[in-house]
Amino acid sequence: MTPPIKVLVADDHMIVRTGIRHVLESEAGFEVVGEASTGSEAWALAAKLQPDVVVLDISMPGESGLQVAARLRERSPLPRVLILSMHDNAEYVLESVRAGADGYLLKDAAATELRSAIRTVCRGESYFSPPVASRLREALRGEHETHAGSLRQLTAREREVLQGVARGRTNKEIAAELGISHRTVETHRESLMRKLQIRTVAELTRFALGAGILES
Repeated sequence: MTPPIKVLVADDHMIVRTGIRHVLESEAGFEVVGEASTGSEAWALAAKLQPDVVVLDISMPGESGLQVAARLRERSPLPRVLILSMHDNAEYVLESVRAGADGYLLKDAAATELRSAIRTVCRGESYFSPPVASRLREALRGEHETHAGSLRQLTAREREVLQGVARGRTNKEIAAELGISHRTVETHRESLMRKLQIRTVAELTRFALGAGILES
C-alpha cells in the first residue's frame, strides 16, 4: 500500500487550516502531520516533522511564506512547496517561483484541485492553476527573447520533453505521449536542464512559460 502524503499546513487563520485539514483527510492518501500559524513555526515544524509537502500562505506573521519557501530549499530531504494564496497578482506568482515554490494555487480553488495539486508537486512536478499560469505567462513575456536564444541549444526532442515537464506530466506520461522509453525521457530531461542551467521543475516551468513554449 502506498503511504499517505505527509502535509504540513501553514496559514495564520485557524479556519483556513481546519478547512484544508478537512479537505485532505476526507480522502485516503493524505495525512496532515502539522499546522503552523507563523512563518517561523512553519520552518521549525518542517525540520521536525519532515513533511512531503508544505502548503504555505504568502502572508503570515514574522517570516512570509516566500521567505519560508526560500529557506526550505536548503533542507534535506527537500519538501515540496505549494503556495496557497488569495492573490493572483503576477508579481506574487513570479516571486513564489523565484523562491523555489513547486506550485501556486488560489484559495478559492475546489477541494479536488487542492488534492490534485498536492499529489502533483509531491511526485516532483509543478502545478499552477490556470488563472495563475496566465498571470505568470504575462509577467514573463518580456523575457521571451532571451529564452528563445536558450531554446536554440535544445534538440527537437528535448523541447518536446521540456513542454511535457512544464505541463506537469510525469516521465512515464511523457514517454507514452512521445513513444519513447521512460529512461530516454530521463536522459533528455537531464540534458536539457544541464544546457539551460536549471535545477528545479519550478524553474523549468518558469522558463517554459517565459519562452512561450506552452503556447505552441
